[in-house]
Amino acid sequence: MISALIRGVGRNSLGLLAEAGGLWQLAGTSLNRLFIGPFQGDPIRFRHSTLLMVKAGYDSLPLASLIALLVGMIMALQSAQQLAEVGAISLMPKLVAASIIRELAPLLTAIIVAGRYGSAIAAELGTMKVSQEIDALTVMGVNPISFLVVPRLLALIISLPCLVLFSDFVGVTGGLMIAIGVLNLGARGYMLSTFDALGMEDLAMGLVKALVFALIIALVSCQQGLKTEVGAEQVGQSTTASVVHSIVLIIAADLFVTTIFFLKG
Repeated sequence: MISALIRGVGRNSLGLLAEAGGLWQLAGTSLNRLFIGPFQGDPIRFRHSTLLMVKAGYDSLPLASLIALLVGMIMALQSAQQLAEVGAISLMPKLVAASIIRELAPLLTAIIVAGRYGSAIAAELGTMKVSQEIDALTVMGVNPISFLVVPRLLALIISLPCLVLFSDFVGVTGGLMIAIGVLNLGARGYMLSTFDALGMEDLAMGLVKALVFALIIALVSCQQGLKTEVGAEQVGQSTTASVVHSIVLIIAADLFVTTIFFLKG
């Protein structure tokens, strides 16, 4: 029993190390093709990347906006209830703005994109792998990383920070709606308090997180798609794994980036 448990732990540990190694290798190759490839005669497919930006960013805008609006309203209600007990309800706009821009907007938007678009990447590449389309690209002398991974990586690097900025605005607006409609606070005072609480470091933290999350979603989704084995069932497993792994790594990266900014401050 104990030996079987030890073997299972060892097997899972080796699997995690192999996953991590493959992810780092894909990251290095993709970034090399993105920044150095154009100088080596391997141009970036900007037109295709633009179409993918629409799928990753614009098509995710309604859902991300709805979530940000509802979260902003919830944060305003919850924080107002607690702050009212100590007579500090005037601090509510600062708390809502800081929590949304530093933490909630980047994190929730990234999770939405990972579930909506990251799964689509894994499914698309997994289907191509099963149908041997990726092998056909290699036979024709086309680099699959440059042709498939780099456009998706570039699309997420550009679209996710833009999506997070819009979610910041919508989330703060949600808090403002609660302040005016429920708490009877003035709009002018709310906005002045919000701008007073925020600085460039808060905005920078959210954008840095968005960039890191974009890298994670693109690389994990592409890795899971490219390593799909033969069979329709394997495509579904790769799609599920891409979402689960992306969310876990997003939360871990969120903690890491927050810690860096905390120690720096």
